[in-house]
Amino acid sequence: MIQMDAIQKRLLAEVADLHQVPEGAYNFRANSQLAGRQTTANIDIVSKTDVSGIDIHIKPGTKKESVHIPVVLSASGLKETVYNDFYIGEDSDVVIVAGCGIDNCGVQDSEHDGVHRFYVGRNAKVKYVEKHYGSGDGLGKRILNPVTEVYMEEGSSMEMEMVQIKGVDSTERKTVAELKENAKLVVHERLMTHGEQKALSVYDVNLSGDGSSADVVSRSVARDHSYQKLDMCVKGNAACSGHTECDSIIMDQGTILAVPSLEANSVEAMLVHEAAIGKIAGEQLTKLMTLGLTEQEAEEQIISGFLK
Repeated sequence: MIQMDAIQKRLLAEVADLHQVPEGAYNFRANSQLAGRQTTANIDIVSKTDVSGIDIHIKPGTKKESVHIPVVLSASGLKETVYNDFYIGEDSDVVIVAGCGIDNCGVQDSEHDGVHRFYVGRNAKVKYVEKHYGSGDGLGKRILNPVTEVYMEEGSSMEMEMVQIKGVDSTERKTVAELKENAKLVVHERLMTHGEQKALSVYDVNLSGDGSSADVVSRSVARDHSYQKLDMCVKGNAACSGHTECDSIIMDQGTILAVPSLEANSVEAMLVHEAAIGKIAGEQLTKLMTLGLTEQEAEEQIISGFLK
């Protein structure tokens, strides 16, 4: 494993909660280079030969193991596209932690585009955590464009935690999922923009097997002059159940466009969507301020609880 500098270590802690080398399998990437890799008896990681990226193979029946694949960029002007494919064996139960942190103190834009494809075997269970974070006082932008594709076999389940709460100037986030019989997908997205930042978040979930289900929930906060568009669609193609929810707080001169949508292609599909956008309630601020908090501290406390 190469020696990381203080900035890269801080980014690693922000996006993957890592303060030391983790147990289990991992693949660290820093400034477009491999920074460290470890495999286990049940989890193998292999570099692709045709494009930049890796293949992660998890053996059937693997239980209580984890894979960490964080990316950090600390050099201004770097732009990369990485393709990572996960082959998750049937009857396994694993945790996968990804994410990217960019620290840009220069004048050139830095960009990481990651394409993650998950092939989830029958009756497998996956928890996936993806965090994005930006920092640095340079004029160059911090740009992150993640694409996530999920293909779920019969009886499999996947829980996705998608988080971006600071420092990313521009992001286009796209998630596509295809579920077979009795597969279950749960998504919790947390998103905050500030300054002049822009964020587009798109979900396209196809419930194609009887008994399949999806619950896609997004909570977001738009501050200052930032802009968000949340486009969430669940398609019911069988006897299935689906739910989408957009719940947002708008502040200052922020703009939020929420577009939850449903498409029923079967009379047996049961689909529901919800959307709510509003400001922080005055009585919430007043209550916290009576406890000794300033207005700004009260706002931060409410936002923190909302995005928790």
